[in-house]
Amino acid sequence: MGKIVKNKIKLEFLSRPENVALSRVVVASLASQMELTLNDLEEIKVATSEAVSNAIIHGYQNDPDRIVQVTGVLDEDTLVLEIIDEGIGIPDINKALQPAFSSDPERMGLGFVFMQSFMDEVNVESQVAAGTKVRLLKKMGRRTKAQAVS
Repeated sequence: MGKIVKNKIKLEFLSRPENVALSRVVVASLASQMELTLNDLEEIKVATSEAVSNAIIHGYQNDPDRIVQVTGVLDEDTLVLEIIDEGIGIPDINKALQPAFSSDPERMGLGFVFMQSFMDEVNVESQVAAGTKVRLLKKMGRRTKAQAVS
């Protein structure tokens, strides 16, 4: 028998920078239904911001009229978020996941690093010219890598 879904969301918005904050608020509202610390909640918001920003900046190359999709599923002890774009895709996911790598020289290339340190799991699927799906998973009551170090 599978886990019982407590709540779920599906949000679509234009690929505009001001919608990064919108995604943070919606995801935070969903995540706050779990038993989380304020630090956990902040980390989920940062990971969401990074994934949505990547979709806008890298996936859509700042084209403000494309669609970013954010879905969230909350069960008894897990939050699963998916951030999906239909942009240019990532030619080499392993390279993109490396610290300090960025396709934009103006960027620091730490988005995936933050996502990986703040979430319990990060999975990236991408096809060139077809888009990218970033899946973020947070388990309730588990310490992230960042918390374990501090």
